[in-house]
Amino acid sequence: MNKGDRIRSALISVYHKEGLTPIVEKLHELGVTIYSTGGTQAFIEKAGIPVVPVEELTSYPSILGGRVKTLHPKVFGGILGRRELEGDVAQLEEFEIPPIDLVIVDLYPFEATVAAGADHASIIEQIDIGGIALIRAASKNYKDVVIVPSREHYPALQELLDKGQGRATLDQRRSLASAGFAVSSHYDSAIHTWLAGDNAQLRLSAGPPNVLRYGENPHQKAAFHGDLEALFTQLNGKELSYNNLLDLDAAMGLIDDMATLPGVPFAVIKHNNACGAAIRPTLLEAWTAALAGDPVSAFGGILVTSATIDAATAEAIDAIFFEIIVAPGFSEEALATLRRKKNRIILQRKTSERLPRNVRSVLNGVLVQDQDTKLVRGKEMQPATKLVPAIERFNDLTLANILVKHTKSNAIVLVKDGQLLASGTGQTSRVDALQQAIEKARKFDFDLKGAIMASDAFFPFPDCVELAAEAGIDLVVQPGGSVRDQESIDACNKLGIAMVITGHRHFKH
Repeated sequence: MNKGDRIRSALISVYHKEGLTPIVEKLHELGVTIYSTGGTQAFIEKAGIPVVPVEELTSYPSILGGRVKTLHPKVFGGILGRRELEGDVAQLEEFEIPPIDLVIVDLYPFEATVAAGADHASIIEQIDIGGIALIRAASKNYKDVVIVPSREHYPALQELLDKGQGRATLDQRRSLASAGFAVSSHYDSAIHTWLAGDNAQLRLSAGPPNVLRYGENPHQKAAFHGDLEALFTQLNGKELSYNNLLDLDAAMGLIDDMATLPGVPFAVIKHNNACGAAIRPTLLEAWTAALAGDPVSAFGGILVTSATIDAATAEAIDAIFFEIIVAPGFSEEALATLRRKKNRIILQRKTSERLPRNVRSVLNGVLVQDQDTKLVRGKEMQPATKLVPAIERFNDLTLANILVKHTKSNAIVLVKDGQLLASGTGQTSRVDALQQAIEKARKFDFDLKGAIMASDAFFPFPDCVELAAEAGIDLVVQPGGSVRDQESIDACNKLGIAMVITGHRHFKH
């Protein structure tokens, strides 16, 4: 296909038929010969558009229950034949193979079938063979063929047909060919991952890049690969940045865990850590308590809740500067209030879906691990001391364990009455983290008498227990596991402090 040539023939084989009708109507209007088979052929015929069955082209029927339909030299010869090579053209003429200028494919929904929990045999039947082969062949020969590798690319084809009247530039064909190999690569990766299970090689395929303004710092280039529109509807504000996305990821994980407790949760995130968090009977009360945890650090933070933002809470929130607010809904009055600042990012959350694994580049490779979804609740924690916490404190124990799980290590959090009083984050020693938390709590005039101290990992020495007792803390939750656990337990018994063990560490780096 030369630059001025228009599409004269098309092969169409798609699973999803939505959006196909205007395309085949336009192809018919342009005088394009359409080849198809099976359900796609029936769909086109029902639309009243002439279509040539592939079986008529190949003189061979669909066999093996539809497993073999388009896998034939008369199909692939027409796609792979190089129009500028006399030898290829002569062979096409010799074997009466018509050149095919356009290939439209939409693959069997393999990933959706796996996600739906289908049985093994059903999943196997959703591994597309002919469609993948068509995509790869047409993409390889993009100099002469236009490939449309999925229904997501129907709009690009429609524009090409409407504006170009069936003519495609080399850049357009190359772009679609690139998309074709992206589709086939992603599809094969999904099949490999399913078949190999825990032994699967790492295959990263997360969609086209959404180029960001910059990375963590202005001198770093960055992009996000994923579908943010599936997670959020942006109602106001500027584009999300690299750091915004990191904070959002931290915010979603924290609020989802907090939402498992009774009451209304609210959290303020800064540099991936909660600087304020609380659970209260009402949203306004939750916001007020969360902000009180550290009103200084809340400046420029990320606000998140699992409740719909009402007018009263929006007015209170509007009084401070923040980057982003995320909630499942906003009242009309609340939205009008929050939109007063044009750059303020307002996100309405659609789903809690998250990737099951965490991937991180390290040295000359990558680390892959399961997401930390473990959550030990207060009633499940094992008492280690003579004093045992009252049932009424189980929710606070759970909240403390949630907050320390979502805080950078070494981490200590202090919780009381459904509120984060303070935290020590990212310290090189646990006692430093505790000292940081106590100092911060006192800075904001919190009374630590009767507070809970949670640690993300075990105490190697009793010094943290001793320091906590001096501050008035009377209940400790920690994972345990140190060969010197008994020293901390003995210190608790001596100082009149209760300690419970979760059995699960929550390092976060």
